[in-house]
Amino acid sequence: MWGIAGPHQIQFLDALHRDHAEVEDRVRTGKTIGLANLPSQSWQINTGWMLAANLAADLDAWLRLPTLHDQDGLEEAEPDTMRLRLYHLPARLARQARRRILRIERTWPWATAFTTSWNRLTRLPAAT
Repeated sequence: MWGIAGPHQIQFLDALHRDHAEVEDRVRTGKTIGLANLPSQSWQINTGWMLAANLAADLDAWLRLPTLHDQDGLEEAEPDTMRLRLYHLPARLARQARRRILRIERTWPWATAFTTSWNRLTRLPAAT
């Protein structure tokens, strides 16, 4: 393996390949979230689209760290699975006595995962 730094042992090459596979996984995830289809032939519109898609991919990856680390099947879920289970929420947001109330169907299979995630997010300290 000429041109690659390191001891050229099989363990090093395996670690190098695993690191590259993680990068390819992030590229595939980005394409799933919106980078595969650019909406226009205009450079400015596509630039905004790419920025929004990258922000969505970053938020999707960040959400898993503090909130979904112990939820079975959601910590490593694909974006389509996350979209189906958590992001397209069958609920109603209501107001009562100056409070917002989120009403989730109790029969929805991922209601506990969503409420656990929501409670963990609201307990995070405010950014200063």
